[in-house]
Amino acid sequence: MMMMMPTATLKHVSLLSPPPLHSFPPISSLLLPLYPPPLPPLRPRSLLPSLRSPPTFPHLQLAPMSAFATPPPPPPPLPLPHGSSSSCSCFRGGDRERPPDSAAADDDGDEDDDDEEGDLAFHVRDGSTTTSPSALPDRCDVLGLGQAMVDFSGTVDDVFLERLGLQKGTRKLVNHEERGRVLRAMDGCTYKAAAGGSLSNSLVALSRLGTRPIGGPPLSIAMAGSVGSDPLGGFYRSKLRRANVDFLSAPVNDGTTGTVIVLTTPDAQRTMLAYQGTSSSVNYDSSLAGMVSKTNVLIVEGYLFELPDTIKTIVKACEEARRGGALVAITASDVSCIENHYDDFWEVVGEYADIVFANSEEARAFCHFSSKESPVSATRYLSHFVPLVSVTDGPRGSYFGVKGEAIYIPPSPCIPVDTCGAGDAYASGVLYGILRGASDLKGIGALAARVASTVVGQQGTRLRVQDAAELAESFAFNVENSGILSDVASDHVPSL
Repeated sequence: MMMMMPTATLKHVSLLSPPPLHSFPPISSLLLPLYPPPLPPLRPRSLLPSLRSPPTFPHLQLAPMSAFATPPPPPPPLPLPHGSSSSCSCFRGGDRERPPDSAAADDDGDEDDDDEEGDLAFHVRDGSTTTSPSALPDRCDVLGLGQAMVDFSGTVDDVFLERLGLQKGTRKLVNHEERGRVLRAMDGCTYKAAAGGSLSNSLVALSRLGTRPIGGPPLSIAMAGSVGSDPLGGFYRSKLRRANVDFLSAPVNDGTTGTVIVLTTPDAQRTMLAYQGTSSSVNYDSSLAGMVSKTNVLIVEGYLFELPDTIKTIVKACEEARRGGALVAITASDVSCIENHYDDFWEVVGEYADIVFANSEEARAFCHFSSKESPVSATRYLSHFVPLVSVTDGPRGSYFGVKGEAIYIPPSPCIPVDTCGAGDAYASGVLYGILRGASDLKGIGALAARVASTVVGQQGTRLRVQDAAELAESFAFNVENSGILSDVASDHVPSL
């Protein structure tokens, strides 16, 4: 027997419920099966997700997986760029000199992210340790809650990883001593510093996609997190401001900003070492409380679930966001996060999530499926508990899950250079399409795949300004010519 939807949820559904278009399939074809699939075996004390009637996205055109049951085989491997044979050959994005008294921009008007190392050196020399909190905007389209970490990125070969005893392609938490050991091994190399973190990658890409009024007004993006009052904290906040992302949280007095060392090998695999520092605790402060009820979308970074004291903040933010009529999106972030904090994830996902972003391994971890299960099965299963599920499967493409059905999204071809940030970029494309009122999931998926391939085809995790502008213009052109556009634009979401 289907559960009745609570009043608060019914109000929430109305946000994305414009009059259906004639091209929509019958609503009856999209209903949940009367008898849902059984839950996978869970650990004894697991918090089981209840099968609620979740909010839906009726303005999005759905195509059942049967139409795409056998996705095309992945394209043959493309030649990789030649990597350095040295043990540690870290990259520098460019050696341009910044003109005096000018903004950091290159010839095509892109923000000069490649000069962030110089910015970091400036913060350290200048002794800038504090930055006043950003003024709260009246309302924002997307508010992110995540870890604020400064990334130190470089390219290395397998010998470098073996010498330090690091397993390629993994992510691990390190302490102060371990971080120092790796940084000392990189001594003498050139590295790139960036205001990183999985969530900030998505927010910056989303901000750049939405900078120009294409398909609606410019998007307003904000983030809440935790940085210290050290030079790295000042660097982080200033870089987000330059990317038009408001960082709402005040720096923690005497705190140490977290860092992530990202080591990329020539095969485009990355190994990450995270030192949490101040980012290990994110509080529900006045800045976050003041904005969470005034956002259209709240997106929570999965890495926060590693922090026991932050679960209460996540729940409070999700509750307030839903009361204010916002969509709630959760990123899986990492398999180990899900496996180690399975109950906490499902407490939030099962109760509050409207969108879940995961890769195929993370989706299987959510379902307690073995590695033999296909990403299609995991996508379908999760879609019984979450209105919209987004599952990426690397070069094989991606899937959207809605009410027990999976929609295949072909990959966008590229020559891979650096896979770090691919999933973050994909999530930004999905959110951009929804906020711009697109009603075709295949079209939204195609945009997300193109955004991800653009990032994979470059060095670094950030979508460049010029690339974002071209992607947004192309997307708007395709949406307008398709004749399929709902009235769920970013400035309409709260009023529907």
